[in-house]
Amino acid sequence: MVNDMQAPKTGLIATVLLDDALSKALSYDIPNEFINDISPGTRVLVPVRNSMRQATVWEVKEKTDDTPQLKSIEKLLSEKSVATPDLLHLAQWISKYYCCPLHKVLTTVLPSSIRGEANEKLGLYIKKNTSQEKLVELCGQLRISDPKQALILDVLLQHPNGLFLSDLLHESGVSRSPVDTLIKKKVLSLEKKELDRSIVWEQEYFIGKNKLLNDEQQIALNRVKESLNKSHFSTHLLFGVTGSGKTEVYLQAIEHTLKLDKNVIFLIPEIILTSQTIERLKSRFKEKIALLHHRLSHGERFDTWKNILSGKSPIIVGARSALFSPVPKLGLIIVDEEHESCYKQSDDAPCYHARDLAIVRGKICNATVILGSATPSFESYTNALQGKYILSTLTSRPNNFSLPQVHIVDMKPEYEKNKGFTLFSDKLLKEMKQRLVLGEQTLLLLNRRGYHSSQICLSCSHIIKCPHCEMNLTFHLGENILACHLCDYREKPSKCCPSCGKDGQMKFKGAGTELVERSIHAIFPEARVIRMDADTTRKKGSHEELCKKFKSGKADILIGTQMIAKGLHFPLVTLVGVLNADISLQIPDFRSTEQVFQLLTQVAGRSGRGDLKGEVIVQTLIPDHSVLKYAQNQDFESFYNEEKEIRKLFCYPPYVHLMKCTFTGENLEKTLQKAKDTRTFLSRQLPETVELLPLTPCGHAKVQDKYRFQFLLKTTKVVYLLDKYELIKKDCEKQKIKFQVDVDPLSTFF
Repeated sequence: MVNDMQAPKTGLIATVLLDDALSKALSYDIPNEFINDISPGTRVLVPVRNSMRQATVWEVKEKTDDTPQLKSIEKLLSEKSVATPDLLHLAQWISKYYCCPLHKVLTTVLPSSIRGEANEKLGLYIKKNTSQEKLVELCGQLRISDPKQALILDVLLQHPNGLFLSDLLHESGVSRSPVDTLIKKKVLSLEKKELDRSIVWEQEYFIGKNKLLNDEQQIALNRVKESLNKSHFSTHLLFGVTGSGKTEVYLQAIEHTLKLDKNVIFLIPEIILTSQTIERLKSRFKEKIALLHHRLSHGERFDTWKNILSGKSPIIVGARSALFSPVPKLGLIIVDEEHESCYKQSDDAPCYHARDLAIVRGKICNATVILGSATPSFESYTNALQGKYILSTLTSRPNNFSLPQVHIVDMKPEYEKNKGFTLFSDKLLKEMKQRLVLGEQTLLLLNRRGYHSSQICLSCSHIIKCPHCEMNLTFHLGENILACHLCDYREKPSKCCPSCGKDGQMKFKGAGTELVERSIHAIFPEARVIRMDADTTRKKGSHEELCKKFKSGKADILIGTQMIAKGLHFPLVTLVGVLNADISLQIPDFRSTEQVFQLLTQVAGRSGRGDLKGEVIVQTLIPDHSVLKYAQNQDFESFYNEEKEIRKLFCYPPYVHLMKCTFTGENLEKTLQKAKDTRTFLSRQLPETVELLPLTPCGHAKVQDKYRFQFLLKTTKVVYLLDKYELIKKDCEKQKIKFQVDVDPLSTFF
């Protein structure tokens, strides 16, 4: 242990940020023995009152004459900085813009596996003690006298630099005993070596050639190359219809970046796209690819982070948190499907948007940023039209492949014909049957999981709700359970109404993906069906397993929620069915029409991506809604032009910024009163240019026995509330109320 008596102090001070509790930076003396090892981003252990706390060094500075007596840093938790300078710069920007204390930002930017004490894993490593020639000779002698030892040497001859004992035993198929014998003979030696737990892709890929670009793709690529060559920050919006070859532009831009000896971050919205993205990258590049997402183990994330920081992995792929990779020499950031809501962190502070942070980090690093989408967000498209981004448009699919034909089916006549609710229109069933006969694949989208969406009493109309949330319980047939999709509360279905007490009056209503799957099995018993939703993809690797199974033709029909609508490439899919296109249009949120347009256009784009023509059937109760018409024709510009006038009229993004203040507490009256008091306080503190909207309950007004209220701020320029946030937060914490600010929220309702 190092203490003030044992470690002579230097003339340097480290300003550190604790991982929790205190948002204020603290200063400590740097002992002589650490003088060459501490820099901004180094992890340290420091004394705070009577305990030792983990912290991140934020700044190193020299003592002045008036510097008070300080305690010393106790221990180093990392040999050097765990972050690059631009990442720390980005953290500071996040703190200011997203109204979040810097120490809290650092716990988001630096994963828990990195913030902890270094946890490298050592493995037993086998090396040869003689030349290859002598090993070949010995192997020949042992082939008759001791075949198992010969097998060991056969494997080692293929690995002249040695390999881990576990790999040696696996490849040779023998026990450890012959290895120990060879070690005793001093033919082999055993040592401990650090294991690399980062993800290794076992499958071998043939390195393919670049595809020939059409004129529009070439223009887009040339613009990106120009930015890369100049090491000049710029943001490119690659707006291309589904299947137009945006990925090929990405791949050739990555190739150019690597030639310039720079590194790449490739963001994807969902880990369901991981396998497909890695497959495309590995078929072009020999370089080591790093993968970062929330389902990695601590060890995998730790080793991947180290590989990135050391420059061993020049290409980084992952969901939104991959943006915080400690990439040296960052040259290119790609945000695929940039419109996706998955890029927004809303559950906890900082409520950042990875797309927007990609642009900020690109500016800090003088890197090039590509935003790609067939349905750009209103913010990105408006920035492109205003000249802030460079707009490149891809209007057609390569090789003259046509866009799918989209049919809108009115379900009201279908209900009348069937004398009640039905999942499938006659047209959809007819087309599905034809695909089964032809050996083609069908994709069915219903953005609601479970079997039935609610259970209701026919006598008194009482709906079974979660006792802890303002949420109907969803029935899951497989488990025979009613479950809350907010807090995971579960109970057995009842035949007796808990409200009126009548027996036999309880009825299930509404449909989810589980009911769709069961219905398909009943209608088409010969069909091979895969269901992909949050219930079937809980296990690690389940996304990739289900996608590979479907892509390889081992299933005829894929049923899923919105996760199957995002960027997946299934060449044999020629029919897409959208079972309830208007679910989200019922949500009172200014973005609901934009989100429905994006979802329908994206899922329609999964059809006809190969040589076969595609078809899409959209089932709805409001067939004349303009959003459905625009999505039917993949007419983004017309939709944008209509919707922007509504947004201008009511002052919504992209013409203003929104800031959502949310209050969550167990006591209804106290939480409501604190929200009212805070709104009054801010109305007096903020400039007149900021409009405060009325206080309302959140869309989910009660979650896990806690009540939720919110109000919105509208402003043409973001108001930095960090100083006021700290004051309000401390006051709220005294009453056990959580206060959160969401800058640029994606939802104004939930």
